[in-house]
Parts: sequence; structure tokens; C-alpha cells
Amino acid sequence: MLNSLLILAPFVLLLLLAAGWDLASYTIPNFISAAMVVAFFLFAVTAGYSLGQYQSHLLAGFIALIAGFTLFALGYIGGGDAKFFAGVAAWFGLHDLLPYVVTASLFGGALTLGLLALRRFPLPAALCAQTWIVRLHEPRGGIPYGVALAAGGMAVLPYTELFRPLSF
Repeated sequence: MLNSLLILAPFVLLLLLAAGWDLASYTIPNFISAAMVVAFFLFAVTAGYSLGQYQSHLLAGFIALIAGFTLFALGYIGGGDAKFFAGVAAWFGLHDLLPYVVTASLFGGALTLGLLALRRFPLPAALCAQTWIVRLHEPRGGIPYGVALAAGGMAVLPYTELFRPLSF
């Protein structure tokens, strides 16, 4: 069982890395999104995916990339978020794409409302030395949506086809 869980470890680690990076800098570097796709292919080979399974996962990633870049073009999310979203979607495939999108959207809404509410209050002096906290607190600052994308991925993972073969 432990070996089976370890093959999902790169996915989880990349989710956490992207969330932390986005929180600290409002960016998700391309290497994280690229590593997400490479890790998926290594996982799929290890798991013995069929051609149909590859197609489902690649199509999910492609759909997410188109949706993500549309949202980017409209100014709703950053380019790093769009690429990261596609990488995560490739892991979930078409079967689990909708639950992931809904969950990540709910986390995104909660994150946005929470930050907007916190920005209405003065930042405690003890936190003003942390530049990433000051950036998060800026009244017209953005929302690190990669945090919501990662949280959505973590939340739905135990209920996906990826995880079902690993359940006890």
C-alpha cells in the first residue's frame, strides 16, 4: 500500500509547491506546471494506463488549458494559474475534471472573499515585515488562485479514479 501511495507523492508535492509559490509571489513558475505533466506521464506508465485512459487525461488537460487561457485573456487569472490548472486537470482526466473544477472554484471563491474581508482591516504591525503578507493585504491586490487550484486538487484526490485503486 505504501508503494502505491508513493506514486502519487509527486502530484501532492507539486500541488503544495505551487500553492506556496503562488502565495509568496503571485506566480507559478513554468517548471512546476511542466513537472506536473511529466509526473503524470510517469505515473500513467507506472499505472499501466491504456490508450483510452491517456486520451481522457490529455483531453482534460487540453480543455483546462483552453479554459485557463480564456480566463487569463479576460484578466481573471494569471498565466501561471492557467498552465497549472491544465497540469492538474491532466492528472484527473475527464472522469474527475468536473468535481475538481467545482471544488477548486469553491476554494477560489472562499479565498477571494476571505482576502477581501481581511483587507478591510489594518494589518497588524507584527506582520508588516513579511512582504508576502503585505502583498496579500493590499486592497487592490490580486488573488493567488494557485492556492485554490491546489486545495481543490488535494480535496478531490481521495475521491478520484487515481486514488480508488489505492484505497484500503
